[in-house]
Amino acid sequence: MASKYVQVYTDLKKKIENRELEIGQALPAEAELMSRYQVSRDTIRKSLGILENQGYIQKARGRVATVAGRGNYTFPFERIASFKELNAHLDRRTETKVENLEIILDQDRIMELFEDDEEKEIYDLLRVRSIEGERVIIDHDYFKRSIVPNLPLRACRDSVYEYLEKEQGLEIGYATKEIYVQEADEKDRKYLDLREYGFVIVTKSYTYTKENRLFQYTESRHRPDHFRFVGIAQR
Repeated sequence: MASKYVQVYTDLKKKIENRELEIGQALPAEAELMSRYQVSRDTIRKSLGILENQGYIQKARGRVATVAGRGNYTFPFERIASFKELNAHLDRRTETKVENLEIILDQDRIMELFEDDEEKEIYDLLRVRSIEGERVIIDHDYFKRSIVPNLPLRACRDSVYEYLEKEQGLEIGYATKEIYVQEADEKDRKYLDLREYGFVIVTKSYTYTKENRLFQYTESRHRPDHFRFVGIAQR
């Protein structure tokens, strides 16, 4: 079971992301939070400190914390979230443009991506994400057609996960993730508004169903100035 401060942090973060707590709204006072969660003042302050560090709230000396309009785009490593879900708390104009959607039959390529010699077809989906008119993310996704047999363009423009879960009944389980910095390549310069940046932040992830079936491989490439990658580590 997660520590008490992690439980409080997770619950408050969920309320903010679900807009139960709106931007600019004051959080309950520490004493009220202590009573509500049945924890100590130190636990509450530790939870609020994490929320502040991740940009969810703003705190001022002698005043209660308020929900912040978040600046940097924060990617949580402790959960799986779609671009649409991550934008729920961002007061920004966003857009997703589908650059490519096709079916790959090349068995060598499928083996290279999934190491699966039984998979015969995969979807190749390339999307560019814009925030406030600037192209700042490339999402390159591959889906096994044995698990995702249909992938309509409307879902790619909106939310693939929402489509898979609500319309196809797919139960998404977990993902393994990797993050590193890489020099910008030709594709980055083509699809991103890189400004003066000569490098990108790359995340790779393999996503599985609740039955432990690998169904998606993703490589995301990010312009570095907009993004923070966060998570909670416990001993």
